[in-house]
Amino acid sequence: MTAGVVGAPGTPRRYLHSLWLLSARDLKVRYATSWLGYLWSILDPLVMSLIYWFVFTQVFHRGGRVGEEPYIVFLITAILPWVWFNSSVTDFTKAFNKDAKLVRSTSIPRTIWINRIVLSKGVEFLCALPVLAVFAIVNGAQVGWQLLLFPVAVLLQAVLLVGLGLLVAPLCVLFSDLERTTRLILRALFYATPIIYGLGDLPGVVSDLGAINPLAGIVTLYRVGFFPGQWDGTAVLIAAVLSFVILGAGVLTFRRLERPLLKEL
Repeated sequence: MTAGVVGAPGTPRRYLHSLWLLSARDLKVRYATSWLGYLWSILDPLVMSLIYWFVFTQVFHRGGRVGEEPYIVFLITAILPWVWFNSSVTDFTKAFNKDAKLVRSTSIPRTIWINRIVLSKGVEFLCALPVLAVFAIVNGAQVGWQLLLFPVAVLLQAVLLVGLGLLVAPLCVLFSDLERTTRLILRALFYATPIIYGLGDLPGVVSDLGAINPLAGIVTLYRVGFFPGQWDGTAVLIAAVLSFVILGAGVLTFRRLERPLLKEL
């Protein structure tokens, strides 16, 4: 999440302090008028998981054809990071337009408007992890040493999101139609990501193509602590490489588009 500090004036400590204040503000604003508050960060992925669990186990009787048991844990390990990813990218599309006056007038590095989204949504993701723990315990899911890779998945996803944010946010200011286009892409990406299924459930060629999606390798890292059979080294390597490539592309693109987007705001 500190990748966006590139080019920031002042000390990294000052930047991180401002980043935390903005992220905390986002969380307070979101839950200030809500009775359920923090519970909303749990309900969204929980309801999604229960719906897909019901559809694929009670309606279509998957019979072990996709995923692994306990299937509800299999779903939650992927849906929690997906909610983080989806909500972050959605907010990227209006990251600058939402606070246009502040973005124009402040001396804070503009990358902070991207990183605050990644951080605030990441905090919500971490706050929802007790749901995964409870379902894992209740359903008797086995835990292996691979669970140590969970923080690696979090870090890799943060790198990917910062890179995407640096690309998506300024482009959406310059080309307004990209906001709707991004939403359509996210809908398709949900089914192109191994969430309700595993990469191993796909036929050979399709599985190879699916591994190109960086989220596939990241989901693998989240799941492998509970389901060692889901390990796919190729997908993980591709995810790591693409995440940092996208971050690099995002930094370069943002530096080039920062002035044009400020004129547009």
